[in-house]
Amino acid sequence: MKSYVHHRSKAVLAVLLLSALSALADDWPQWRGPNRDGVWRETGLVEKLNAPQLPIRWRMPISSGYSGPTVAGGRVYVMDRVTEPKQMERVHCFNAANGGRLWLHEYPCDYRKVSYTAGPRASVTVAGGRAYALGTMGNLTCLDAATGVPVWQKDCAAEYRARIPIWGVASSPVVEGNAVIVIISGRDGACVVAFDTADGRELWRALDDEASYSSPIVIDQAGKRVLICWTGKRVAALDAATGRLYWDHAFIPSRMAIGIATPVYRDGYLLVTSFYDGAMLLKLAPDRPAAELVWRRKGPDEYDTDALHCCISTPLILGGHIYGVDSHGQLRCLDLKTGDRLWEDLTAVPKARWANIHMVENGDRVWMFNERGELIISRLSPQGFHEISRAKLIKPTLVQLDQADRGGVCWSHPAYADRCIFIRNDEEILCADLAK
Repeated sequence: MKSYVHHRSKAVLAVLLLSALSALADDWPQWRGPNRDGVWRETGLVEKLNAPQLPIRWRMPISSGYSGPTVAGGRVYVMDRVTEPKQMERVHCFNAANGGRLWLHEYPCDYRKVSYTAGPRASVTVAGGRAYALGTMGNLTCLDAATGVPVWQKDCAAEYRARIPIWGVASSPVVEGNAVIVIISGRDGACVVAFDTADGRELWRALDDEASYSSPIVIDQAGKRVLICWTGKRVAALDAATGRLYWDHAFIPSRMAIGIATPVYRDGYLLVTSFYDGAMLLKLAPDRPAAELVWRRKGPDEYDTDALHCCISTPLILGGHIYGVDSHGQLRCLDLKTGDRLWEDLTAVPKARWANIHMVENGDRVWMFNERGELIISRLSPQGFHEISRAKLIKPTLVQLDQADRGGVCWSHPAYADRCIFIRNDEEILCADLAK
């Protein structure tokens, strides 16, 4: 009897532990994670990667695109593009557990005057049982997340006479309350537009600016929900419910609007950084919607850079320091308050123009996915870059960047959910298990 009770107690404990771990499992329903802040909050993960190649749980063929996967409710969403027999943008939905196809939605989309034509840029945003997909030419589609049936659609380029940037519409939609908000570079004060999630009617529009490629974030400031948008000429803070401008700070490009990295907000500080024009740090007032400049730093050119000139990669702010990847792949640590460089490292990714790493914070570790298709577990500190382990995940491909001597790239951002990583290139999407 004692033995039975002992074993039964162990079984109950095991179930409770598994339940606790399951409760900490998380979705990745939008660009840069649940809170759009590059933080992965799941536990129960591997301590290190023990083989040169990660074992793959499943893989499925897709076509080309820059759009990173998102994961919600046991489903994986990703966009791509095909050109034969005609140009189409597509939204795929797969079973997160086994990769089985659940549905596919596609629509005709001719790319006109767009450079880098691999495919859609923005990640699908999933909220309230709906999936919001924004294509390169400004096609916004609201789909039933479970079935893929269209709920409503908008041709933003036609309806708002959008000024499509040279690299296409790239900003991932953000859902706030009953609004899905997109940056589409429309005319007549419609750079930023909010649509009702139920029926697609316009709720508000804001700013006459042309767009950059950066995705907006929503933060809490002085008890208000504030939408932070980095356009082609400024960082603007809008009332997320009405679009009213609270404050703005100029960020005029010296050559062209090339803001790609997402604004980073942490502990009252807001950072933006671009390839040609360096970085700017703002301090946000805690008692009112306002911001003041802390520093703005820029080097003479893309080779002789100051502070941080990010291209694709979004930096992290950790413990009073900034960690980010400079114009040619230099991983750097800066003092948050001054922008002074503390160290630089060239081992995380081979040096190349626009070299890219996507970083997410998880506990005291930073998980990095570099453009060579490698996953790296690391620790970052003012003392340096400490690599714990790395493994190959997916091969680089040439459609995103046709440079054969570079061996292609993988520029898409991974999704981290259900203790797995989900990533795509121009040929496939795959899932690898990262559970302990």
